[in-house]
Amino acid sequence: MNVLVTGASGLIGSALCESLAASGQRVLQLRRSSAGNTAGGPVWDQKAGHIELNDTEPLYAVVHLAGAPIARRWTDDVKRQIRDSRVNGTSLLCAGLALLAQPPQVMVCASAIGYYGDCGDEWLAEHNAPGAGFLAEVCQEWEAAAAPAAALGIRVVHLRFGIVLSDKGGALRAMLPVFKLGLGGRVGDGQSWWSWIALDDAVGVIRHALEDDSLHGPVNAVSPKTVTNAEFTKTLGRVLYRPTILPVPRFAIEKLLGEMGRETLLASSRVLPAKLEESGFQFRFPDLELALRYLLGR
Repeated sequence: MNVLVTGASGLIGSALCESLAASGQRVLQLRRSSAGNTAGGPVWDQKAGHIELNDTEPLYAVVHLAGAPIARRWTDDVKRQIRDSRVNGTSLLCAGLALLAQPPQVMVCASAIGYYGDCGDEWLAEHNAPGAGFLAEVCQEWEAAAAPAAALGIRVVHLRFGIVLSDKGGALRAMLPVFKLGLGGRVGDGQSWWSWIALDDAVGVIRHALEDDSLHGPVNAVSPKTVTNAEFTKTLGRVLYRPTILPVPRFAIEKLLGEMGRETLLASSRVLPAKLEESGFQFRFPDLELALRYLLGR
């Protein structure tokens, strides 16, 4: 089957494309037309509002992962980039799909558990209302932007990803140098809940969403065993055989990272993968220590 992937060069996208190709699927990457793409195939230019999809071979599915990086200090310009790349990008993709003679059967779109905001110790499932804050607002608009695809009869799945763990990128890779030196420690009081998922399971969830017709709407893509930041810190230190006795004070996070730090590192999201478990999805790495030992070869 033909699968169109946006954000194919990212952490999740590159692993997904490799997995799909290895199982015999034909992967089409939606590339930026402004990036000097001369190889043909589907292209888009979000700033210009231009998209060209190949209509000669019908698409079975679309996996939409594209979006500007979040892990940086949020200036007004950065926040605009984060929002526009997700909301406008999704709207443009839906406009392109509407022009196809035969729309795809399913569209799997990335979203994030930032949808729920900072909720302390409350357990969160897909039915919970959105929270407050910039990320929550972006996630709401991001998911709403895919409504035109659903109106075309496409089954739309919004995967609300937690922290994706990989030694190749993302939060874990950023943390490793400090923790390997024995300089790691909890963030703030360590009581914030960190909902996470191993990269292999993130790819597995996407493939499951492509294949399971019962899944639609929001789906939490997190491990069933969420942990506090203090537990995460202690487990990573144990796997690396390093002490974790140097906490990062809350005021330091807020001073250095501002709003981004408050809504990501300090926010508490205790999220359940309710729909995934109901659909029978089997996590390869439900346990944090098991995941870290596999990822880090320990």
